[in-house]
Amino acid sequence: MYNTMRTVVLLGGLTALLIFIGGAVGGESGMIIALILAGIMNIGSYWYSDRIVLGMYRAQPIEEREAPELYAIVRNLSQAAGLPMPRVAIIPQEGRPTPLPRAGTRNTPWWP
Repeated sequence: MYNTMRTVVLLGGLTALLIFIGGAVGGESGMIIALILAGIMNIGSYWYSDRIVLGMYRAQPIEEREAPELYAIVRNLSQAAGLPMPRVAIIPQEGRPTPLPRAGTRNTPWWP
């Protein structure tokens, strides 16, 4: 319930901001156009957010035979949480190592 309320508040805030900007730029007709655009953006971001994020990271959907251990972990977590099994995808790293928190020595400038 908390996440749903937070989503509604954030999307409502975005809508109000766009309507305010539309009103400042185009008066009443600008507000109407901004409301329509905000509605399209809100619907798109609510219903297609998973596809948008997966596309941004160029994630590749995989099947269970390709990564059985990963599927087992995700299946166990989803069953423990009482959620349906999600789609599983892998984000290609393209040769970049994944940074680890606190990796390095005390001689590096970012070490606290």
